Amino acid sequence: MKSVSLFIPCLVDQFLPEIGIATTKVFRNLGIKYSYDPRQTCCGQPFINSGDMKGARKVARHFISIFEESDYIVAPSGSCIHTIKHQYPKIFALGSDWYRRAKKVAARAYELSQFIVSVLDVKDIGSTYEVKACLHESCSVLRQLGVSDEPKALLNNVKGLELVPLNDANVCCGFGGEFSMDYPEISEAIVKDKANNFEASGADTLILMEPGCLLHIKGYLTHRGTKAEVVHIAEVLAGR
Repeated sequence: MKSVSLFIPCLVDQFLPEIGIATTKVFRNLGIKYSYDPRQTCCGQPFINSGDMKGARKVARHFISIFEESDYIVAPSGSCIHTIKHQYPKIFALGSDWYRRAKKVAARAYELSQFIVSVLDVKDIGSTYEVKACLHESCSVLRQLGVSDEPKALLNNVKGLELVPLNDANVCCGFGGEFSMDYPEISEAIVKDKANNFEASGADTLILMEPGCLLHIKGYLTHRGTKAEVVHIAEVLAGR
């Protein structure tokens, strides 16, 4: 197996460490030897979204310097992987050394479920998670990375997991990073629809692949008083 480097996004590091822990358990269960470089920081997504290209390039250069020798870079976050794969090459001058290095790193970055299914060619990791659940397909994972079949293939092989349909599963939850802060009323209206659809599904658990969406939906459901388990796919694949 080639070298695998684990990238842990800011939201996971600061607010959702259980996702990072679950990801390492999944790796161990798959027999993957991975490395974690403690020098890693933010991928730069907030800088890019806010238009601070100078800050984005500084953070991207740091990221590239750390990860460019890795054969695979894997993260439990579609939006961070999208930033690395599709935004990094755009923020450096075409043909420059940093552009070439960014393209090299971009080609080696994968969202967790994408890596397991498309690179390792594994669809059943032997996990058990006994719940009735539905899957929310986050914009960054579905639209920006084109990842949809991979998480479903993995979840369909989790023992004890009953996966039921979620109406408008592919519709935005209203998070969108800074969008939820700049337009809170619109964001709340969107996540309200997502909560209504989840409650109507009859599921007791909502599975996601994007930490930001997880925080957003879980926070709204908690505030609303809905008793539900909102988990990252890594936690499901890690089993219990």
